[in-house]
Amino acid sequence: MLKINESELIAVAVKPAQYPPENMPEIAFAGRSNVGKSSLLNLLTGRKKLARVSGAPGKTRTINFYEANGRFRIVDLPGYGYAKVSKSMSKDWGPMMEKYLSSRQNLLKVVQLVDIRHDPTKLDIQMYDYLRHYGLDGIVVATKADKVSKNEMAKNISKIRKILKLSQEDTVIPVSALKRTGQDILLNEVEKILDV
Repeated sequence: MLKINESELIAVAVKPAQYPPENMPEIAFAGRSNVGKSSLLNLLTGRKKLARVSGAPGKTRTINFYEANGRFRIVDLPGYGYAKVSKSMSKDWGPMMEKYLSSRQNLLKVVQLVDIRHDPTKLDIQMYDYLRHYGLDGIVVATKADKVSKNEMAKNISKIRKILKLSQEDTVIPVSALKRTGQDILLNEVEKILDV
């Protein structure tokens, strides 16, 4: 099974000229600002402080590229939908994300994060439609899985599937960074993507 033993931040970008070369497969992670993306990336890489976890949502305002095992890159996309970010800044995000998603030849998949406790928002739905448009959809991670009971989990996952209009083939993986659960399943999916 895939285990990430080495990971390091290799580029921070706001425009394509700052991206690293397209010489390695990339898997990106997208989600609302306070969905727990940094915690998830730290869980996957086994490093407590690889991605900065912040109490203030909306901290990731750049596209951050992390090299993993010298074999592939994990790409942390800026969180969307945080109200306190200035209009001009949130206006920049759309084009920044679109450029990356539409033009990056070595981008294999985008993992979308949603909070298992809440129905996906309008922005989550837009984002997933966007990924579907580019053929980058297929994996949704339902974060904060430790905050719901087993019964609620099943119910909420089926709601997520319905709201995002997921197909039978699409995968929803409940993950808890706190309890360290779900990362094996996600790493397994990452391995499958890389091995295609």
